[in-house]
Amino acid sequence: MTVDRMILAFAGFFILLSLALGWEKSPLFHSSNWLWFTAFVGLNLFQSAFTGFCPLGNILKALGVKTA
Repeated sequence: MTVDRMILAFAGFFILLSLALGWEKSPLFHSSNWLWFTAFVGLNLFQSAFTGFCPLGNILKALGVKTA
């Protein structure tokens, strides 16, 4: 798996997890403040599309994950 695909997988997982923890009708509901984490992940994806900077991408590259 390449860095780009891992970033998409991590982002998708964390968005779904934070929605499950932040949505009141979810059986995993904890606090609606988890929705701020959803917004953070979405904004990070948005800014990385324009700037090319992604903290997770840098971490994965440093760990030796192959790039596309």
